Amino acid sequence: MRLIVAAAVLLFAAPALAQAPATDATAPPADTTAPVPMAVTQAPTNPPMTGPRMLIATSMGDITVQLDSEHAPQSVANVLRYVKMKHYDNTVFYRVVKGFVIQMGSWDAKGIGHGVKPVKVPLEADNGLHNLRSTLALGRAEEPDSASAEFYINLSDNPGLDHKAEDAGNTTGYAVFGQVVAGMEVVDAISQVPVGDGGPMPGQWPLSPILVKKVTLLK
Repeated sequence: MRLIVAAAVLLFAAPALAQAPATDATAPPADTTAPVPMAVTQAPTNPPMTGPRMLIATSMGDITVQLDSEHAPQSVANVLRYVKMKHYDNTVFYRVVKGFVIQMGSWDAKGIGHGVKPVKVPLEADNGLHNLRSTLALGRAEEPDSASAEFYINLSDNPGLDHKAEDAGNTTGYAVFGQVVAGMEVVDAISQVPVGDGGPMPGQWPLSPILVKKVTLLK
């Protein structure tokens, strides 16, 4: 239920260019064969998402989400179950990591958790959907099928959160189940708020509460 991800960025300094040696007339001609270019890896994209939409009404504005009940049927059904229970109403975005994710689900402005009623949700991380900017995915504990009400919105492309290609047992990654189709400017504004201690994830709690007033299913 807590999403814990460590990211490392390595910066390499470009080596200084060496001075070209003087031309030796007796030297054999240089190999002028053009090097074979390395294959360019195409950035991942998501297929069109099909399913209902939901509205997340926050104190900073509205966010409209297209759910994907075709590629992530059980993840969507799980979230909609909590929507119908009004579980998300009067909670907050309790995790903000600039350039990474914002997360909501089960905490109120006082840092008190709302009780969840979990059911086993099979991990759907291997569903063809990627953790790209503006997508939503279920948070979970270490166990693959441990998702409950928590979900996050990606602020950037986060391939490290995707299902690993070599994982035949479907135990890695986080299941994408929707995408923001309106209100991404609200998501970006939330990502810029000052954070500190006070919530379930130290250093990531917005110092001024960002209230989730209501989450409703759109028809």
